[in-house]
Amino acid sequence: MHDVAIVGAGPAGLSAAIYLGRAMRNVVVIDSNKPMCRWEPHVENYMGFPDGISGDELLERGRRQTERYKVEFVEDTVETARGKVDEFVLVGKSREYPARRLLLATGIFHIPPAIPELDSCLGHSMFFCKDCDGIRVQGKRIAVVGTNNNTVEYALGMLTYSSCVFVLTNGFRPIWDVQHGEWLEEYRIRVLNGRVEAVQHDDGQIRALTFDEGEKVLLDSLFTTRGDVFHNRIAHELGAELDDSGEIVVDRCMMTSVLGVYAAGCVTPANCQIIIAAGQGAIAAQSINHDLFKAGLRDHSLLRVRDGQLEHAHTEPQLIH
Repeated sequence: MHDVAIVGAGPAGLSAAIYLGRAMRNVVVIDSNKPMCRWEPHVENYMGFPDGISGDELLERGRRQTERYKVEFVEDTVETARGKVDEFVLVGKSREYPARRLLLATGIFHIPPAIPELDSCLGHSMFFCKDCDGIRVQGKRIAVVGTNNNTVEYALGMLTYSSCVFVLTNGFRPIWDVQHGEWLEEYRIRVLNGRVEAVQHDDGQIRALTFDEGEKVLLDSLFTTRGDVFHNRIAHELGAELDDSGEIVVDRCMMTSVLGVYAAGCVTPANCQIIIAAGQGAIAAQSINHDLFKAGLRDHSLLRVRDGQLEHAHTEPQLIH
């Protein structure tokens, strides 16, 4: 029986594992090796790395740090979950993982635009987050792909960084409301409605898009706002509350509506930032550790530890007169 089973080894899961490992808890981290952080080749807003760091390197450093504290890592996919506080069981493809507490750091999947040949541009000239990458495209020709209110607000927000911002609907009918449509007109942001048929890029740097009718538009950067898929299946199986978007609802201690089940990172309603995810993982870990400590007082398991110390170890203070 593990004290804590953590699902996900992204920034939230690793941060929590470090704290729980340092608290001498028996921790297993179950990960399917698909963290969104790997999509980011240049993390430039994580404190302590003035020259930036790749998402891969940040995760590798976090894992090495975690392994110092005897945390177990397993590459597996959790297929089902059951149980209650102190008696949870995660069922993976490889084996089962019994645990007293659960932390779900399962993250999200950003839905890419329905445009061919863009995968190699991800993190170089195609982005999902203006808060992370807006500063990297200052003065560039920027396209925002989408059809909803969020698309319009992204385009308006990008005016902070560039004067050349336009919207691409990629052949889909816009669904933004009247107010957002009026803002596009008020701020003179052009909307291009053609379906993108081809992408011209050099080693990940977008140069131009070609539409189905042959027209071409030159640009340097593309942001997409198609939305996110939240990896909430385990939480749903356990009965945890989800909001309208599918995010796992948590309290200030990062506990879900199910006693003993916690969640942290981008699968919660927090702003999806690497440093915020890591902070949430730390909050969750501190909360879980305190929860287990209080449980140890209630069920007298801490007393059993103390009895062992009293029997086998030197426990009295050494007084020098």
